[in-house]
Amino acid sequence: MNDHAAPAPLPERHALGSVHAELLDCIQVNLAVLADHHHGPDTHLRLGSALRWHTRPGPHGLPTVDPSLDQRIAEAEQLLGLKASSRTRLTGAELQDAVRARGTTHYVVADAHAMPWLPYHGRRHMDHSFLLAPGPDGFHVADGYRTETPWGHAVPGHWEFGAGDLSGIDTAEVIAWAPTLLDATAPRPAYDGGDPDGYLAAYADHPDRAAALEQLASETWLLARARALHARWRARLSLPVDTEHLRRWDLVVEQSYLAHRRVARGRTEPPGVLDRLAAALAADATAFAAPAPQAAAEPVRREAVADPELREAVAGIAASVLGAPRQHLLDGAEFTAFPTFSSFRLVELIERVERDLDVELDADELIPENLRRVDDLCQIAIRPRAAAPAA
Repeated sequence: MNDHAAPAPLPERHALGSVHAELLDCIQVNLAVLADHHHGPDTHLRLGSALRWHTRPGPHGLPTVDPSLDQRIAEAEQLLGLKASSRTRLTGAELQDAVRARGTTHYVVADAHAMPWLPYHGRRHMDHSFLLAPGPDGFHVADGYRTETPWGHAVPGHWEFGAGDLSGIDTAEVIAWAPTLLDATAPRPAYDGGDPDGYLAAYADHPDRAAALEQLASETWLLARARALHARWRARLSLPVDTEHLRRWDLVVEQSYLAHRRVARGRTEPPGVLDRLAAALAADATAFAAPAPQAAAEPVRREAVADPELREAVAGIAASVLGAPRQHLLDGAEFTAFPTFSSFRLVELIERVERDLDVELDADELIPENLRRVDDLCQIAIRPRAAAPAA
């Protein structure tokens, strides 16, 4: 007779590979992991079936398109074959006790500031979801989130932590999900652009430009991801996708982040950010309803500048920031041709050019189409920084 009880089996580890994390926000993404776990790969793409305009009060008295947790729960129940059987708010100690006692995976929403696997750890407060289960020597965390931040990349992964590693989580929302029958009929794409005029006016008129542009950078990121997810669902149903329109949204994100960073550094706000956003929102109706994609916009072309010393200096900075061959950049390669390029790298490149070369780029020219090549930057790096007034 065996006197030793067999150890309790560990909860099933949830795979992350089927989830298109680059299309999802930090609350959606781990609902997507659960949906694919229970119903098969790409179930989570159903979250993109409807694209509807909705705002609610957000930070700094500004409206936000970031859905509430209640909305995300409703979407999961409607589209993903998941039912929220319970929702509890626990302290950090209660959360750890519950995970140990139940021995199951928990879907948790808490403050990213306290999550050691994220670049936001100790830097930014925001709601973030993850899956938490008991581990061999503490706890197992699974998180499908993917994005780039000013502090590095957030990537999908699995981590083992001791109790002390998670002690910074003061409180958490814990939602128990039960799989339900998934409707076999794929939901048809739906689009409702609403009326964003009041939203745009709120950001245009806000007196604290640094706060408004910081929030706008987050807003455009959310808007662009929602549209990319909707386009992916359309493609899954063999409906046309306007890839140029999605690229237009990428440029909105780039320009809004660039404006945010420049104003945060005390520089002039580049014009046209909200105009570009308004144009992209207006174009949504055509892009997501028309049977054919719109023609690609003609890129802005610039003549190469004659100053070889300036070109060499800018190319050297760009090569350092992008990890790209200097000669390719001098030969006219676009920054977007290199896999390391992103809006974060573009801002870093601009800031390095201004700092290292002691110039200030013309704020009126700071739109993404004018920031694609070495010669573009040389063309607008024409004004030396104003000297400080004499004492």
